[in-house]
Amino acid sequence: MSQEKVVRFIADADKLHKLLAGLTRDDLLAHPVPGTWSLQTLLIHVLDSDLIATHRMKRIIAEEKPLLISYDEDAFARSLNYERLDPSLAAELFRINRLQMGEILRTLPAEAFSRWGVHNQRGKVTLLQLVEDYTNHVEHHFTFARQKLKALNKPVTI
Repeated sequence: MSQEKVVRFIADADKLHKLLAGLTRDDLLAHPVPGTWSLQTLLIHVLDSDLIATHRMKRIIAEEKPLLISYDEDAFARSLNYERLDPSLAAELFRINRLQMGEILRTLPAEAFSRWGVHNQRGKVTLLQLVEDYTNHVEHHFTFARQKLKALNKPVTI
């Protein structure tokens, strides 16, 4: 069961590249759905969340019951200048991070996915839950990306 989830986690590696296909800088920075993030901010957020998630996964694999700290996604977007970052570089970093973490996950015995850490807001979180959560996280944000693409009159191919 856990290996199926790992395969799905890895399969999303190219998703950010696919989101970028055919979009201009103006498209990425537009706010076609009022009160929501731009596609650019969404894309960088997905990368940052994945980097944090894979760090948490590695800590659960390597340490006994590590403390996992939350972060403020809006403060990250604001303070780290998401709108100015290179979206192609972010998509590539996401791809490489997913592939590298997938390589680690594929080598683990099934019982490793029961290992857990303690999230300061969510409580006990297993490695398997993190793999599932962050696979679902990408799809969650791609639902919003599709809405933005439709509002921009762009083809929805993701």
